[in-house]
Amino acid sequence: MEGTIFSIIPAILMLLLVILTRKVLLSLGAGIVVGALMIHDFNIIDSLTEIWAVFVGIFVSEGSLNTGNLLLLSFLLLLGMMTAFLQASGGSRAFGEWMMKRIKTRTGAQAMTGVLGIIIFIDDYFNSLAVGQIARPLTDRHKISRAKLAYFIDSTSAPITVISPISSWGAYIIGILGGLFTVNGITDIQPLTAFIQMIPLNLYALSSILLVFLVAYLKIDIGPMRTHEIRAIETGALLNPEQDKVPGDLSGTFEPHKSGKIIYLILPIIVLVVGTVLSMIVTGANASEGTITILTIFANTNVNLSLFIGGVAAVLTSLLFHFGLSAPKVNVGKIFIEGIKTMLPAIYILLLAWMIGSIIGALETGTYLAKLVSDASISPSMLPVLFFIIAGIMAVATGTSWGTFGIMLPIAVEVAVISDIDMLLPTLAAVLAGSVFGDHCTPISDTTILSSTGAGANHIDHVVTQLPYAFIVAGAATIGYLLVGITNMVFIPLLITLGIVLIIGITIHSVNKSKMKKA
Repeated sequence: MEGTIFSIIPAILMLLLVILTRKVLLSLGAGIVVGALMIHDFNIIDSLTEIWAVFVGIFVSEGSLNTGNLLLLSFLLLLGMMTAFLQASGGSRAFGEWMMKRIKTRTGAQAMTGVLGIIIFIDDYFNSLAVGQIARPLTDRHKISRAKLAYFIDSTSAPITVISPISSWGAYIIGILGGLFTVNGITDIQPLTAFIQMIPLNLYALSSILLVFLVAYLKIDIGPMRTHEIRAIETGALLNPEQDKVPGDLSGTFEPHKSGKIIYLILPIIVLVVGTVLSMIVTGANASEGTITILTIFANTNVNLSLFIGGVAAVLTSLLFHFGLSAPKVNVGKIFIEGIKTMLPAIYILLLAWMIGSIIGALETGTYLAKLVSDASISPSMLPVLFFIIAGIMAVATGTSWGTFGIMLPIAVEVAVISDIDMLLPTLAAVLAGSVFGDHCTPISDTTILSSTGAGANHIDHVVTQLPYAFIVAGAATIGYLLVGITNMVFIPLLITLGIVLIIGITIHSVNKSKMKKA
């Protein structure tokens, strides 16, 4: 069943179960079991062996520890510990009170979150978790639902990193382009130049960022998001009270120390940011060969190790502040334990997401979808829109933007070179855009999981509330890519795409406003 239409069954089953049951662990588990059974022709013993091997492979690969995964999981635990210290020390409360005096509106708090998402463009993991830690005390005070905070985080993290050449994503993409251009004899454009020229062609990423600020300023609360926001405003409940406790939520666990200061929150986060960025630079420089540039640094940096180093430094800083408090109300052991406990749900989801990603890889789901594209007889003018849609579907099914880049970019280059070289950059940009769109729609994306974690939101609530916004932007981007193919222009399709998003935003705002007047 590998590489056939049947290979998409586990992904479809998982997505349907998520929508119907809203139980992410059950849905992921079902997809893993069904996928393993399909790989081994429904032989139960072999299927169970496959599932165990996939699980073990998360921690041990080719006879050695899988340090990348272990470091990321360790960082999540460190983040939980740091969050617990920030809460127990009173730093979060002090920061919230300080910011309430300066940012006095819900609109300002939401806009600030969007700005933070753009500023922290180095890496999507780092963005998702750092923005949540910084913005949550303020958004909580302004009664902004955690689902909405997760939307702001997710809809800026991947979109900004995918258009930034100085980021882990940018370096990865430029590296792929370099190899592909060499193989296909493309010598008239350099990979970095190509990446920069593709930025205005990444219609989905740019439109997603625009919509974030429209949502903030025009109060565009649609679909399930409206329910979350109304509940938050009217009752102060930032989470669905019917849901279990979510990652990073320590409300009611500790009584914050009354002498807590803003520095107890600010300095650990600064240490986290500086420690992580410096570690990325050092690890990237050490791994670079030949001339060391900013691009080679970010192409070779060890993101997970850097996050771990930054996390350790931040936790130690928080620990020192805790010992400096007079008569701390919470002992250190409880803070560590409660911080770890808050991250366990996110870790469970991440582990199962990695497992189903391996199962889907073994079923060659991405290969099957890619083959559909390469075998089709396609008009060159349709290449951008078609690759946008296929990349989106593939990212939803596989749960990985980077995996989709790795599969679809080589096919896009080959098809464009054969069909129409003028469509090369628009088609490549469409792959990047579609991958981010699919990433926003799937519950098994690690970026989506970490956005939920950073916001302290229920994961499925975040996925469901983000979908309407993702589809609005994707619809506008689809029209834009049709125009790119037909006109072979860049900025007019971009302006039209952004204009469509703007018009939709204003229309929704006007409709909501009229409904409120009637009510």
